[in-house]
Amino acid sequence: MQLLAYILIYPFLLLISILPFKVFYWFSNGVYVLIYHIIGYRKKVVSQNLKLVFPEKPISELKTIEKKFYKHMVDMFLEMVKSISISKKELNKRFIIKNPEELKRLEKQNKSVIIMYGHYASYEWSYVVENHINFKGYGIYKKIKNKYFDRLVRRIRSKYNTGLIHTKESISRINKLKENNEKFMIAFLSDQSPKLKKTYHWTSFMGIHVPCYTAAEMLAKKMDFAVSYLKIDKVKRGYYEAEFISLADNANDYNDYEITDRFTKLLENQIKAAPEYYLWTHKRWKHRNKNTKA
Repeated sequence: MQLLAYILIYPFLLLISILPFKVFYWFSNGVYVLIYHIIGYRKKVVSQNLKLVFPEKPISELKTIEKKFYKHMVDMFLEMVKSISISKKELNKRFIIKNPEELKRLEKQNKSVIIMYGHYASYEWSYVVENHINFKGYGIYKKIKNKYFDRLVRRIRSKYNTGLIHTKESISRINKLKENNEKFMIAFLSDQSPKLKKTYHWTSFMGIHVPCYTAAEMLAKKMDFAVSYLKIDKVKRGYYEAEFISLADNANDYNDYEITDRFTKLLENQIKAAPEYYLWTHKRWKHRNKNTKA
């Protein structure tokens, strides 16, 4: 059944990927109508999240943010499909690294680097970073149940030689790379909501007391990695700019969870500036402390 689903769906995805961008975004407009107005995908979750973190905003403004978010979300996931056939030249034009010199500075330290970023703007196209580094780049990802679509996603995300490491094997793989004295950059989507039994730190995120994902910081301290924040902004439809902001050249110079808190604050500032580009469909605040703002 997995193979049959792939055989039926993949040609459609390939067709979408080769559409000229003008037609591609017309198609995205149609998918938006389907997802938002007809199916209503996770509208309750999105609405609840927006009301929770922006209690001061009127309902009319929240509804505007909600609609803009769904348009962006559909664009972003279809842009991942577009990655099947997009050229390197076109992608470099649409996802620009503003300060590649920071990457070179990090590499000169001769230590591996952890890149922390959030579900904001175009995290799907962030693999373009591989075009600007000499170190090997890796990304942590969650395996898809359908092995054929999992293979497709791996092929898309590793298009420019980016390595992908499954979440369940991440620690063992990173340990192996360290043992082999390999220098690399590894990306962590760090705004996840951790399981409560694996929670070590709580902090304020968008005014809500929540548990934090601390694996990136803990790993950096254990293995003496530098840490940087990848700040991705959407310039206009289909165009993004990314900037690397140093969080720690020497992670052990910082108090426990200070790096995590710095990351959280930077992401929060981005969300406040343009909330429509954050992934409001995931339940980031599901484990919030009931004794704080809710």
